[in-house]
Amino acid sequence: MRTLLFSALCLCAFVGVTVLADSPKSASVGQAAPDFTLTGSDNKPHSLADYKGKFVVLEWTNPQCPFVKRFYGTKAMQSLQKTETAKGVAWIRINSSAENKEGYQSVTDIAAYNKAHHVAATATLIDPTGQVGHIYGARTTPQMFVIDPKGVLIYAGGIDDNATADPSDVPASTNYVTQALDEAMAGQPVKTPTSSPYGCSVKYASN
Repeated sequence: MRTLLFSALCLCAFVGVTVLADSPKSASVGQAAPDFTLTGSDNKPHSLADYKGKFVVLEWTNPQCPFVKRFYGTKAMQSLQKTETAKGVAWIRINSSAENKEGYQSVTDIAAYNKAHHVAATATLIDPTGQVGHIYGARTTPQMFVIDPKGVLIYAGGIDDNATADPSDVPASTNYVTQALDEAMAGQPVKTPTSSPYGCSVKYASN
């Protein structure tokens, strides 16, 4: 039993994934967001706990997905990242594509992508085992989660109300992420705490 446990811990360390033992087993709106540690584009570990006391946005991403390109090609996502991080929000991008699957990125790949696309997120993390993605129930890219300074998940779902890959539709769409952040920062309840995520399926190893 000890040997199996040791092996499992070694595997998590090898792929740069750690989910704390006392964290919830799955993410649920209104409950504490599960903590985790993943390797970032700077090749250093980043934990959700590092951003305790801040609003945090988790953005699941895949550079090859047309729904993701809808936002990055027009720089709409980068603009959102700049606006919210200027307010003190920690914006964390997570790529859960498995190796040899569409959208997979190594640490080096992500660093190059971030530079080329002027990504303004706080950090971009890799989750090649899909462990964190499964815990959060990430099904599509982009899929968004908002966590309040108390560590409670207050929004989960699509980035907006317009399930299309057409970039021209972005300005007229209701962005659920900014809406949730604005309401929570004003001390108001989030009117739309969940929505249906849309986009490309997350390319987990089992897909």
